[in-house]
Amino acid sequence: MPAERTDSDSRKLLRRLRDVLATKAKGQDRLDQITHLIADSMETEVCSIYLFRDAETLELCATEGLKKTAVHKTRMKLGEGLVGRVGRTGLPVNTANAPAEKGFRFMPETGEEIYSSFLGVPIQRVGERLGVLVVQSKTARQFSEDEVDALEVVAMVLAEMTELGAFAGVGTGMAMLHTQPVLFRGSTGQEGAAEGRVWLHEARVVVTNPVADDPLYELERIRAAVGELRVSVDDLLAAESLDKEQKQVLEAYRMFAHSRGWLRRMEEDIASGLSAEAAVAKEQATARARLENVPDAYLRERLHDLDDLSNRLLRILTGQGSDTGAAMPENPILVARNIGPAELLEYGRKLKGVVLEEGSVGSHAAIVARALAIPMVIHAERVTTEALNGDPILVDGDQGIAHLRPEETVARSFRDKIAMQAKAQERFASLRDLPATTRDGVRIGLQMNAGLMADLPSLVGSGAEGVGLFRTELQFLVRSQMPRREELVALYSRVMEASKGLPVAFRTLDIGSDKVLPYMKPQDEPNPAMGWRAIRVGLDKPGVLRMQLQALIRAAAGRPLQVMFPFVAEFAEFQAARSLLLREIHREKSLGHGVPDKLEIGAMLEMPSLAYAPDAFFQMADFISIGGNDLKQFFFAADRENERVRKRYDVLNTSFLTFLQFIIARCAASNTRLSFCGEDAGRPLEALAFAAIGLRNLSMRPASIGPVKEVLRSVDIGAAKKVIDTARANGAETVRGVLADWLAQHMP
Repeated sequence: MPAERTDSDSRKLLRRLRDVLATKAKGQDRLDQITHLIADSMETEVCSIYLFRDAETLELCATEGLKKTAVHKTRMKLGEGLVGRVGRTGLPVNTANAPAEKGFRFMPETGEEIYSSFLGVPIQRVGERLGVLVVQSKTARQFSEDEVDALEVVAMVLAEMTELGAFAGVGTGMAMLHTQPVLFRGSTGQEGAAEGRVWLHEARVVVTNPVADDPLYELERIRAAVGELRVSVDDLLAAESLDKEQKQVLEAYRMFAHSRGWLRRMEEDIASGLSAEAAVAKEQATARARLENVPDAYLRERLHDLDDLSNRLLRILTGQGSDTGAAMPENPILVARNIGPAELLEYGRKLKGVVLEEGSVGSHAAIVARALAIPMVIHAERVTTEALNGDPILVDGDQGIAHLRPEETVARSFRDKIAMQAKAQERFASLRDLPATTRDGVRIGLQMNAGLMADLPSLVGSGAEGVGLFRTELQFLVRSQMPRREELVALYSRVMEASKGLPVAFRTLDIGSDKVLPYMKPQDEPNPAMGWRAIRVGLDKPGVLRMQLQALIRAAAGRPLQVMFPFVAEFAEFQAARSLLLREIHREKSLGHGVPDKLEIGAMLEMPSLAYAPDAFFQMADFISIGGNDLKQFFFAADRENERVRKRYDVLNTSFLTFLQFIIARCAASNTRLSFCGEDAGRPLEALAFAAIGLRNLSMRPASIGPVKEVLRSVDIGAAKKVIDTARANGAETVRGVLADWLAQHMP
């Protein structure tokens, strides 16, 4: 059995490794030299390097001791065999009897049957698994803890050198990181197309010096950097504006920063030969791999704290990051794991597009992107891993895809698409002042959705006839504390002034579900979308709702006011909310304040239950707005944030259209004004169907008004209704196909 390794042995190995990596040899030659070097230093008969060919497949890319003919031929799926287990979990496998291990896969083409001992460690950086490093020996023995640590240190260096392109040309996807064109298939967050350069919201820190020559100097650097980090966290905690919940979060954050074990492990890595930066990255990747596999949800949530602290420490050590004064490129496309609405608003209209790894169609970042008319792609997995600041990128929000470092042929056809869209916008602009009147004389009112002052300039430019939905919660979400009533009065007054006399329907605070205020304690609910949200919160905690209603009344200052309440499930809720508003009107009068010269009180119909409310509800409501996004999710029992089911159901399903017609009939019987509000209203084919079945008001994002108006002005709405009725009579489940064919034939 080989003697226990020492720190100096590790440093010698890393220096020899660095020398190999510094040569001008090709990527494959380097890998071959490295496996020989590691096997020799570790005193094992075998050393092998497996790299990911794709997200699910590991490929043997170099070996010392196994058959050379197996290189680039032997592959295994993620989780298959001991190598696949390491690749899947990101955790080491160390065994004296590999064939007896559960899941062992014998690969006869490699000649490995004579080797009993097996030690495999992941080659990984934070958020990305690059491959697996393996040593094997004939002698049946478990590798010592020092040997495991030494191999993990070597794997860390290999990961950083892969990041720097040391193995380019080997032929695996990971070995070509940051150099090749990559297509990301995500989902649409906001339609539109844009070409630009990557701007990372959290700038990626690249470790350029993984191996250190002077351990004492590196120890000084890590201790000084951790000290600086701890001071910054303590300063955050000392802020007087923090509430109890914020302090609890920061206390957990501080616990990580002051962890002696964290610093001790990094010091041990430095003693083994790593630089301070590489030691931070190694411990971050190792801890992340372990936390990802624990069943405790609370511990898994701490990943964010760990990543944030590690990234801040890396920025202190390297001077890299978004706070170093690096210039934002021309035509910046923001790339991030996720982003909040306040952060996106800070970037404003400087951005040409946004690509997120996470996000959702209903997120407030998506709402802000729509307000700013910025194309957005969400669920673009691994984009922050692959992208670097300044990389060329194309964002196709219509298709939900992003092309990173696109080939010229792709870029050329994409530019043609952008040019065609620009021509279409010119065509739509010519219709701005014309009504959306169909060929058979039916007038359809087209309003816009808004939620920010940034939306309001679009009111005139888009040709909208008013604001069918003004989301008031965004002003609460982008702040760190509750806005004051005077601030809301000023904001709502500016909105009314900017509308220049056109109607604005203010929706009261719609919070809860995915819209948790930063200063509001999150509710631990198993199904928040169907939980304590919107009007339910307002009626249970009327203080905020009353304050908001007072602000709206004072902002109106004698002008007309439209208020609608969200997420109303039954008549009693609407009655209670309406009574609260009328009491505030009476109170303002008694105080001598001005009140609206005309008040209209409405409700959002977002749950099927409200469609069956008593006649008295429809008679009492001055107007009703169908909240299409929520109504669709509850009608089909399909969570709109769940990509597995969200696209499974169609608003042009005949059952959904029949239900809409039932609502239309109930409103017509009481002469109650009705509109449809939501993303589907802004899609020309869906808008045509809604108009055909009897909806006469549609509210959508400003950019959709032109395309919808063009279609409505080109068709006979009565003929379109016959197409829908015929399809339904013939037993069709959806009218999408037949209506699209009919529209194609009748558009000029």
